[in-house]
Amino acid sequence: MNQGDRAQGVWGKIGGAGLGLAIGGPLGALVGGVAGHFLLDRVGAPFGRTPRDVVFTTGLVALAAKMAKSDGVVLPSEVEAFGRVVQVDPAARPGVERLFDLAKKTTNGFEAYARQLATTFGDEPALLEDVLDGLFQIAGADGALHEAEERYLRAVSGIFGFDEAAFQRIAARHVRLPDDPYIVLGLDRDVDDATLKTRHRALVAEHHPDRALARGLPAEAVAIATRRLAAINAAYDRIAQERGLR
Repeated sequence: MNQGDRAQGVWGKIGGAGLGLAIGGPLGALVGGVAGHFLLDRVGAPFGRTPRDVVFTTGLVALAAKMAKSDGVVLPSEVEAFGRVVQVDPAARPGVERLFDLAKKTTNGFEAYARQLATTFGDEPALLEDVLDGLFQIAGADGALHEAEERYLRAVSGIFGFDEAAFQRIAARHVRLPDDPYIVLGLDRDVDDATLKTRHRALVAEHHPDRALARGLPAEAVAIATRRLAAINAAYDRIAQERGLR
């Protein structure tokens, strides 16, 4: 299945086949508002288990919408970045836009959506990192991370259970920070060359997009992983050049 098929599959579930889902919680209510009904919130309900791919994508859209509201201004570059991160078939675009607009207007704060994602993916924190990476990609599309956006992302990161060091490591993939290539790799500047190479190989294996594909994750997760791997490789290449490594 290619990324286009994956994207169409997720939004097909949210749209015409939405009645077959059981997301539950604030995200379930959000999808229910778009599809015209609310979804049940318990394992073993008539509509089956919660579909993780839909929770991931819906949560990403909802948090992106709340971020846009917190910032107060949605720039064309951010809209373009949103389109790169959240990949949908053109026919499904109106539904995504309705979901985005509804999320901006809901009385639920971003905390409710973030907590549901944290609960759903508590056993797989890499997926929470994917969501945060996607939000950073959208926020930083204009070349800067604004104060309101940073506060928002830091709050989401905290709900997801990431500490300050993890937040800085994720942020360094998207914005310039002091010694940022080392922060991206989660290393100190005085690390030896062998450890540097070992760490880089481990990160490449851990974050390669093929892993997201193999796990059946939606196109959004694959696209985020692709950009994250590029940032990891760019950080390593910069350090290797500085050190004269081959």
